[in-house]
Amino acid sequence: MSDRHRSRSLLAPAALTVAATFVAVRRPWLDTLVAPAFGGPAADGAAALAAAVAWLAAAWLGSRLLDLTLNGGRRAVPVPRLLSDLLRAFLYGLAVLAILGWVLHQPVAGLVATSGVVIAVLGFALRNMIADIFSGIALNVEHPYRIGDWIEIGPGMIGRVDEINWRATRLITTEGTAVVVPNGVAAGSRFVNYSRPGPGFRTAVPVLLDPEVPVARAKRVLLSALVCADGVLADPRPDVLVDAVTPNGVSYQARFWVRDYAHLAATRDAVGTAILEHLGRAGIAPARPKQEVQRPRAPSAEVPPGDLLRRAALFAAFHDDEVAELAAALRRHDLPAGTAAVHQGDHGASLFLVAEGALDVRMADDGRSLLLDRMRPGDVFGEMSLLTGQPRSASVIAHTDAVVYELDKAALDPVLRRRPALAARLADLMARRQASNDAQRQAVPADAAADAPNDLLARLRAFFKL
Repeated sequence: MSDRHRSRSLLAPAALTVAATFVAVRRPWLDTLVAPAFGGPAADGAAALAAAVAWLAAAWLGSRLLDLTLNGGRRAVPVPRLLSDLLRAFLYGLAVLAILGWVLHQPVAGLVATSGVVIAVLGFALRNMIADIFSGIALNVEHPYRIGDWIEIGPGMIGRVDEINWRATRLITTEGTAVVVPNGVAAGSRFVNYSRPGPGFRTAVPVLLDPEVPVARAKRVLLSALVCADGVLADPRPDVLVDAVTPNGVSYQARFWVRDYAHLAATRDAVGTAILEHLGRAGIAPARPKQEVQRPRAPSAEVPPGDLLRRAALFAAFHDDEVAELAAALRRHDLPAGTAAVHQGDHGASLFLVAEGALDVRMADDGRSLLLDRMRPGDVFGEMSLLTGQPRSASVIAHTDAVVYELDKAALDPVLRRRPALAARLADLMARRQASNDAQRQAVPADAAADAPNDLLARLRAFFKL
């Protein structure tokens, strides 16, 4: 509502208050105008009516000012409707008492005392409703939750607070349905507020793995899945803990922080998907009940390096015997978190295949370290240095403990000499990947490097002297 519209909402009650007050206080003028035509009692009635209207109009004006005070401007959290209703009722109650005492000259104190029996009977009949109303007042005073908060009242009853009225709190669930909870139930039960003290909170996904899997390796694989999953906050950092050792396996808790409850389901889905992907790439299967004897692979066995090469698109055109020859030449590197696999600007003639863990691709720019990408199991980096000998364009640093395999020029050289046609295939794949990276990182058209295959092929042949 605009400021002009808010100001206009005060005109009618203000004008009525002024007019009725003017008529009520100008009694001699009213007597000369009404009494000659209708008699003295009519003048008294008109004066009383004007005074009553003045009090009610003043209450009306006060409620409008109250609305502007509580709901005016931009509030991050709207004022509960129950609070504004109580204040309006208080204003109109004062107006009614003023009319009874000062306009009608009734004994207000005696009237309240004689109505005690009626109030007691009504209170007993409406005790549940009254309990809900007073519970609503207590909830609005203590503010254990506010409109917009995500709360859980009872098992499985989770929703976003949409309204707190006289009798109940209305929640909107993630399925879009409304749940109405009486305020007495909410105030008298234990509930969880997922939005306090802040909207973010930590949750966990349980993972059961075979005890044959080394604990350090299991934590490395699970942690790399967490840091690569969409929606997981980087700070506070996720972690993996051993929760229990059961007859069926070791139970791990993959713990992570989410932005707020509204993103919980999507983030848990991303975490579960990433965990299954990383476990599969590491050759680890979730633990099975012990009565199931058959097992496709020993759960502690690592993925053979040859499988990493076969999964990489860069080596899709290589024959099995050529892949086996390259796999035999791979060198394994265990990288603790924070260790650099390659440094920007270094000369190199090798590429790396990520077997386990997650690594950050970072580029130094004007004294800043920019995060360009995150490598995960199955990814390849450093191929430009292997194929063309150019310096490393970025640093690759282990975000978690990681395992990588290095393939150098000396291992690839004899294969390319036996099959020179592979050079054109590698150059074409490299050109497409380079164009895609440019389009993603620098927002340049993907066809900007359309002539790159020929250039890369010439550099590759020159580097390998084909």
